[in-house]
Amino acid sequence: MPRGDGRLSHDLDPQRPGPQDACGVFGVWAPGEEVANLTYFGLYALQHRGQEAAGIAVSDGTGVVVYKDLGLVAQVFDEPTLASLRGHVAIGHARYSTTGASTWENAQPTMRSTTSGTTIALAHNGNLVNAAELHRAAGERELMADGATNDTSLVTMLLASRPDLSVEAAALEVLPQLRGAFSFVFMDESTLYAARDQHGVRPLVLGRLERGWVVASETAALDIVGASVVREVEPGELIAIDEDGLRSARFASPEPKGCLFEYVYIARPDATIAGRNVHAARVQIGRQLAREHQVDADLVIPVPESGTPAAIGYAAESGITFGAGLMKNPYVGRTFIQPSQTLRQLGIRLKLNPLRENVRGKRLVVVDDSIVRGNTQRAIVRMLREAGALEVHVRISSPPVAWPCFYGIDFATRAELLANGLDNEGIRRSIGADTLGYVSLSGLIAATEQPKSRLCRACFDGEYPIDLPPDTLIGKHVLEGVGRRVAAESPDLHSAPLVAALSGHDTFSSARAPRPDPEEPTTHRR
Repeated sequence: MPRGDGRLSHDLDPQRPGPQDACGVFGVWAPGEEVANLTYFGLYALQHRGQEAAGIAVSDGTGVVVYKDLGLVAQVFDEPTLASLRGHVAIGHARYSTTGASTWENAQPTMRSTTSGTTIALAHNGNLVNAAELHRAAGERELMADGATNDTSLVTMLLASRPDLSVEAAALEVLPQLRGAFSFVFMDESTLYAARDQHGVRPLVLGRLERGWVVASETAALDIVGASVVREVEPGELIAIDEDGLRSARFASPEPKGCLFEYVYIARPDATIAGRNVHAARVQIGRQLAREHQVDADLVIPVPESGTPAAIGYAAESGITFGAGLMKNPYVGRTFIQPSQTLRQLGIRLKLNPLRENVRGKRLVVVDDSIVRGNTQRAIVRMLREAGALEVHVRISSPPVAWPCFYGIDFATRAELLANGLDNEGIRRSIGADTLGYVSLSGLIAATEQPKSRLCRACFDGEYPIDLPPDTLIGKHVLEGVGRRVAAESPDLHSAPLVAALSGHDTFSSARAPRPDPEEPTTHRR
């Protein structure tokens, strides 16, 4: 996956990546401002959270328009496109799929119109664990008529299915039915909404512009558009912003369980979560790692970029020199050309290469953020030894990842996780390191300056704070079977539309379909 900040650029095989981020969401209500441009820059700041697709919805008060496509933010949008998206309220999304395949139909924001004429567009960061149950209650064909197989389309449909209620009132009925992790930004023709699940698993922050308001997944997105941070959207809170100002309502009692992995890897280092700067937390994790796993060595090197703050902390605490040992190519990302097996084995050379003069003859401490399957660390250890390193001591700034995430991070399955079934010595032998040390869970939690009771640690300790359904009713592709059944019954629904008109349902028009009514809200595809 391409990464805006270079993290995860050391993945060996795009078909077997490491942990993939939750999505990034952004919303703005600002009359008189170029809200599409603000959303574009906000999504740019959140590009690290998702690189599969990007989209922006905008309204001028008379209709909602969505433009979305597969690809990075800068690939999807150009100046003429942004200039055509005019209005006073907008939402945006940078997607990594945690429910539903990586298809245009599943790109966000999703959009639905109600029988009363209101149009709803919605973007989602997180993952619902009761999507199959909600889908059954809603009715399969009603949901999947648009070809989408994600929980975002499901929520949008549920909100639009109450035309007798305002969007705000419908949200207060729908949101309590949802189980799992969600940070939503959504909108109708005149109002911006934001909501966060009662556990606050995924981050969501509120910011103030001179002439409006902004909500975003991370504070860095507020910084880039010149918004001041007001506060976090509270767990269980629904916010509505329109010409009457900002309103707040509670749809659930808060039971905070913020994602611990945000501090390790997902969030930008310049983000602040629950009052704690992420870079400072990662440096402190590195210091703790050095206290727990000392070793005689000559040089501490990070696996760029995600290992850098912890490596700085490790070096400072241990007294071992910090330096560069691996250089990354910042321009390497997703490739649509599948390499041969021979080239795949050499793939790390395209993404990371050792600084031979720095590592030759040295005893190295290599600091990385996590081990999932072990493929990356195994290749890095081998490469450093080939470059002349005398010893390679691997230090990891998170505990062993032994459990999958169902709340918005797409880890490997539990069977693929290296720490599932292997102890520390077994993992060390598997990756070929001289020694291996993980930071303790207690040490990681202490670095966040949050109490253990307010953090979701499920990927490390298997304690899931939100009850999970049976295996057959959970997972990234839980709704795919429904989509295939509907596609078989209505094959025209997937005939590569250029324009989609909404008339009650978010149904994509094919080349044989009539042209959309210009008065109807429109979804564009590049």
